Amino acid sequence: MRLLIVEDEKRLALSLAKGLTAEGYAVDVVHDGREGLYRASEGSYDLVILDIMLPGMNGYRVCAALRAAGHEVPILMLTAKDGEYDEAEGLDTGADDYLTKPFSYVVLVARIKALLRRRNAGTGSPVLTLGELRVDTGAHQVFREGTEIPLTAKEFAVLEQLALHAGQVISKAHILDHVWDFAYDGDPNIVEVYISNLRRKLGAGLIRTVRGAGYRLESGR
Repeated sequence: MRLLIVEDEKRLALSLAKGLTAEGYAVDVVHDGREGLYRASEGSYDLVILDIMLPGMNGYRVCAALRAAGHEVPILMLTAKDGEYDEAEGLDTGADDYLTKPFSYVVLVARIKALLRRRNAGTGSPVLTLGELRVDTGAHQVFREGTEIPLTAKEFAVLEQLALHAGQVISKAHILDHVWDFAYDGDPNIVEVYISNLRRKLGAGLIRTVRGAGYRLESGR
């Protein structure tokens, strides 16, 4: 899943991005409200972490503009302020949750997972059942024939993209875009490494290579 962090405290933003990337999310970071609004409007994000005190345009205005334009992406607002009025204003502009600095990283991750589960619950079950394979997108767990298969965060993220589009051909570019981030400029063949790992752990016949097009997760196996 892809997250956008809009935070002008660069050290905090990069620290959060590093931690969330290790959790298996693709993370983009911007430090300005106007840039955040542009990226959130144009990008395909599953959740936005939005600071309130931002240069260019504050978080309240960014959130209100996104909602006015019809964007329903979950928004978790961050602020150094504290008080019922600030929280009410943030939620009134359309934010889904609110976290006051300083906060625990563990609490942040828990809030993110809760918002993503809530979003999944509104669009369908967070558990994808594909024949003998069961992918729990909320708990980040994978089971085959009832046995849990341990995966790394990145392996799970690649599998999740395939499972969300089971039976369809997913290109390498799509996987790079949703599992890594826009700034990734490494070897695109990294996808093949993770596909190979998944085949080794889940079974060679589960993921098919469609030459010149991408990969397809067989939905009926």
